[in-house]
Amino acid sequence: MKILLINPPRSPENNILKFAPEEAKPFIHKKLIGPPIGLLTIAAAVKDHDVVVFDTKGEYDLNPETPPLPELVTRLLEIHNPDVVGVTVITSEFEASLEIVKTTKQFHPDIITVAGGLHATLCPDDFSNPALDIMIPGQCAHIFRDVITALEKKQDIATIPGIYRNTEEGFIKTPGNTQPMDDSNAGYLAPDRKHLKRWIETYKVGGSPFPSTYVYTSLGCPYKCTFCSIWTQFRGRYYQRTVESLITELKSLDDYPVVRFADANTIVNIDFINLLFDRIREEGIRKTFIMDIRADVVVKYPALIEKLAKGGLKVVICGFESFRDKELKKYNKKSPAHFNQEAIGVFEQNAIMVRGNYVIPNDYTLDDFKALEEYADRNRVVYAGYTILTPMPGTVYHQQVKEQIVDFDYRKYNFFNSVMKTILPYEEFHQRVGSLWLIKKGSEVI
Repeated sequence: MKILLINPPRSPENNILKFAPEEAKPFIHKKLIGPPIGLLTIAAAVKDHDVVVFDTKGEYDLNPETPPLPELVTRLLEIHNPDVVGVTVITSEFEASLEIVKTTKQFHPDIITVAGGLHATLCPDDFSNPALDIMIPGQCAHIFRDVITALEKKQDIATIPGIYRNTEEGFIKTPGNTQPMDDSNAGYLAPDRKHLKRWIETYKVGGSPFPSTYVYTSLGCPYKCTFCSIWTQFRGRYYQRTVESLITELKSLDDYPVVRFADANTIVNIDFINLLFDRIREEGIRKTFIMDIRADVVVKYPALIEKLAKGGLKVVICGFESFRDKELKKYNKKSPAHFNQEAIGVFEQNAIMVRGNYVIPNDYTLDDFKALEEYADRNRVVYAGYTILTPMPGTVYHQQVKEQIVDFDYRKYNFFNSVMKTILPYEEFHQRVGSLWLIKKGSEVI
């Protein structure tokens, strides 16, 4: 079968950038750079078919004159003539994903359209659009393969448990639950990165001359921060990949000198990370590594951080979240604010550049902004990110504040727009958040 997998474009909604002072705009995060690992894993699952992966993010980065999405998708359909079109969906790209499947059905109603991804897993009721034929929740590479096999053999997909399909009675879930598979271990599929040659130059982070790729060492998260959808997606479970599967993958990444570990938290299992970096040294693997590490882990294991730095760790993303313990407690962060300062010291001792991320609640007043400005100024890091605390669908925080939400435009659910009422005037609130992006060391951008 001919299969076309499309990575939707980014949401253009960014009110922090829109209202920020001009001098802050160069530093504000405008896009998440990196290849669509989920779709590449899907492609690997159906590699015996005629598969094309198209990254619209990479295409728009490569050529800003690329036509609008409906025209681009129509062109792809004309070129590849697929039997099946698949999209991956996060909340802020939900509308773009629907536009892709609608355009597909307008082009030819017999093309089967399939959706999956984080938003599909957490918000299945959003997918009852007549242009969508099938929705697959969860880690779905092996299930997608089952769907393709059934379609090819003209079998009834209703026999595949736990998927959603469009019927005359509406969008209905098939009986049973999707067959579980440990995608981090026995069921692991290496992403098929050969599909991305066209856009590899667009996967460069900050001022790096080298492209980066995502590699995950784990799935899920053992922590339960109220604003995070990762642990809810995996229902609180945590799955660790094997060291040897990671070594095999790292050795295959000749095109990518920079590797971003795409975990919620890369350091959870201390024995695992120790062994992994022992094996990296033994195999002579030389990469620049980027990873997410909690401040409390850094403070508890400074010798480990030193070891990782010697093994290639150059940049860390650290969720500071807040400078106030009462706010951290409300977020169920379980890492006191003073650990942020201590972690910065450990990173600096090891020449590791830090991106410290703060989330700004909608109820911040001028006094709150002033207090955060003073704290961030005293604890500057090389990179800093200041985004808006957003009630992402599927999170505990969304359940806590859903009655306060006033903006239901999913395109704005990307942490750069307040979707709840702000105490400060709306424009001033975003301007204040934008100004915070100036509080960091140097002029580098990531």
